[in-house]
Amino acid sequence: MSADIVLQTRDLKMAFGGLKIFDRLNFSMRRGERHAIIGPNGAGKSTFVNLVTGLLKPTAGHLLLDGRDVTDTTPHQRVRYGLVRTFQINTLFPALNPLESVVLALCQRQGLARPSWRPVSRMTSQIDEASALLNRFGLLDAALTPTQTLSYGEQRVLEVVLAFAMRPRVLLLDEPAAGLSTAQGVALFDQLSNLAGETTVLFIEHDMHLVFRYADRVSVFAGGDMIAQGTPDEVRADERVRKAYLGS
Repeated sequence: MSADIVLQTRDLKMAFGGLKIFDRLNFSMRRGERHAIIGPNGAGKSTFVNLVTGLLKPTAGHLLLDGRDVTDTTPHQRVRYGLVRTFQINTLFPALNPLESVVLALCQRQGLARPSWRPVSRMTSQIDEASALLNRFGLLDAALTPTQTLSYGEQRVLEVVLAFAMRPRVLLLDEPAAGLSTAQGVALFDQLSNLAGETTVLFIEHDMHLVFRYADRVSVFAGGDMIAQGTPDEVRADERVRKAYLGS
């Protein structure tokens, strides 16, 4: 495998009983790129992400991360190897504020015991790093606001911050702009675009404006198969994609 390839599937198969989802799916993603997965509902996009992150086990085939075969590893092990994801539905701690949540994520990354909140003020290095992350993604002003009172858009951004706090080599985002306004979606992807080279980003997204503006490469799924992969311009011009998804 090329040293430039950070994530790869080899002849990946997935079936639920007699229902075949993927049959010998071969996918690769380059280090440092922003890679979008698009396709109609039922194309297998979320199933693919669940296979990559270990929530589902493939029927056959292999998944490689930085050349390491991680096919049989758990989701927790894959996080330790640098593969971190967000979900379509927020998975946050509603009673904590963003600063507390990010400090907790940093403690997990550093292998520290979960802190009690009474002495958390003494965790200066984690607080400094958490504050810098919140500032980077535009949430510093809401750092001490209970998460349950944040707007939906702010909660979506916080979930990305928590994932990024784990210092992923590969960050998987499942519809990160879902429920966001156009301006919020653009602002979030502006931040993600600044991660290029530092973190490889794989994202599922239905907003084609965001996909074609921010993705370096795009993979198109349809009918349980990857029908195209290339630059946004190449994908936009592909006749198979136009018929299967773009509707033109």
